[in-house]
Amino acid sequence: MERNAARRRRRALLIHGVRATAAAGLLTTLYYVAPLDGGFGVLTVLTLVLGLVAFGLLTAWQVSAIARSEYPRLSALEAMATAVPLFLVVFSATYHMLSDSVPGSFSEPLNRTDALYFTVTVFATVGFGDIVPVTGTGRVLAIVQMVADLVVVGVIAKALFGAVRIGMRRRSGGRLPFEDQDHEP
Repeated sequence: MERNAARRRRRALLIHGVRATAAAGLLTTLYYVAPLDGGFGVLTVLTLVLGLVAFGLLTAWQVSAIARSEYPRLSALEAMATAVPLFLVVFSATYHMLSDSVPGSFSEPLNRTDALYFTVTVFATVGFGDIVPVTGTGRVLAIVQMVADLVVVGVIAKALFGAVRIGMRRRSGGRLPFEDQDHEP
């Protein structure tokens, strides 16, 4: 019996790992092959907003799926490995289009890799070094990303961890293994 449980856990780990890797790889590939030569304008801003809405909807769906999952921790890791690359790619595409259509928006022109590098630099809050926004539009876009980063790191991570807690409680019949047995929730 225990052997089957261990086998199921290993299989679940493999499945979640493969799906997370495939999702991140697919999003990165789509970023590099997508036609991003439309310039920066209303359509770009609309695409950014729709991308962030898609990110929010994906995250909301993932929170629900985590709470129902047999392996909520693995599901949460998979969710982060899917949602964060989507978030980063949406901003990278926007920075790339801004750099292409408004030369001088950054301290140097951004190809796709440079835009992704800049996006991850802002996300990781390591500060600006070799690439910095120079124009007002570039700075506003960087500010929008910084605020969104705080939301992703704070609110969404809390929601994912809360869903893991719910899933773990559901799995253990209403109690978490580390809860005080005398205390009723």
